[in-house]
Amino acid sequence: MARSFTEREKENIKRNLQKACNQSWTQYGYKKTSIDQLCREVGISKGAFYLFFESKEALFCDVLCTVQKQICDAASKIMEKQKDKYGVAEALKLIYREYNKNNFLYHADNMDFIILMNKLSEEQTKKIEESNNMSRQLFVKHPYLKYKVDADMVLSVIYSLIMNIKNKDILPYNHIETFDFMVDQLIDSLYE
Repeated sequence: MARSFTEREKENIKRNLQKACNQSWTQYGYKKTSIDQLCREVGISKGAFYLFFESKEALFCDVLCTVQKQICDAASKIMEKQKDKYGVAEALKLIYREYNKNNFLYHADNMDFIILMNKLSEEQTKKIEESNNMSRQLFVKHPYLKYKVDADMVLSVIYSLIMNIKNKDILPYNHIETFDFMVDQLIDSLYE
């Protein structure tokens, strides 16, 4: 007979699966992360996995959207606390550091990520698109922020800055300090 889990156990198992998936995805990638390995780490059977997620892809989708939401929430709190361009700068610095910890957030163009995206259902793809849109809206939805340039230019500069993380290993200077310097220099050109 299959063992049943209490609600508390279910919450803990789901959270532990997400955490294990995040760590494995960051270290090994989507293809090299197996449900068997995740189940061993969490201490459940492979059959029990399917009580929590319908597929490996559902878990990865959930992890990606959860990490993006956590980052957006943390950045939004910074911007709500400091309602000016300097709050935006601090939020960007936080986002960059989180991307540095979660490399799957910026490797959307590698084959491993493409394989995952090709296996997602329409609903999962839409969920990821909505999560990405939430991230973009973070820097344009605040009425107290006034732009010096077109809003699309602001988003393009911000995206370009964050995606510089892909070059972190070839920079001759510390990439985090370089990012902070660029943000501090550009923020006055983007916002009043």
